[in-house]
Amino acid sequence: MTTLSAALLLFLILDPLGNIPIFLGLLKPLTPQRQRVVVARELLIALGVLFGFLWCGKFVLDAMHMRQESVSIAGGIVLFLIGLKMIFPSAEGMFGDAIDGEPFIVPLAIPMVAGPSGMASVMLLGSQDPTRMGDWSLALLIAWLGTAVILFCATSLYKILGQRVLVAVERLMGMLLIAISVQMLMDGIATYLHSSPA
Repeated sequence: MTTLSAALLLFLILDPLGNIPIFLGLLKPLTPQRQRVVVARELLIALGVLFGFLWCGKFVLDAMHMRQESVSIAGGIVLFLIGLKMIFPSAEGMFGDAIDGEPFIVPLAIPMVAGPSGMASVMLLGSQDPTRMGDWSLALLIAWLGTAVILFCATSLYKILGQRVLVAVERLMGMLLIAISVQMLMDGIATYLHSSPA
């Protein structure tokens, strides 16, 4: 996997377009200036969490004695489920109750930007090829920057595109994610079959 393809994968998983309505709803009571401060703070917290999982996740997987093939297959399954959720979102949404006051860490940084899927994905990337941690770090940074730009422009994008277009784009991103996940799954199975004794 190249750095750009990894960045695209992480960008799809971070799902900034799908997060726009949730960000706007939670930040609505705040002044526009305060909204920008909160978005910047939450994005930086999310980036720190994702980098932590990228750099430390390999040690967790090594401690569990997991093979690279199992990591690839598990990653494919997880991404497949994420893609399905993007195409067929649940009716109740991500959160049941509204949060009073200014959001801090939860739910914007975690789990909206740095969700379980993002944490698992960066951990899987780092464990699959630990010699390319610089590439994976760059890919994460590119995906995060794309996410940050979209979320900072959330109000304008929502006015220009509207809810229907955002939903359509999110579902298209879900389709791409499913295609990537199937490829990861097939690669993991093929590697396992070739490495297994006859």
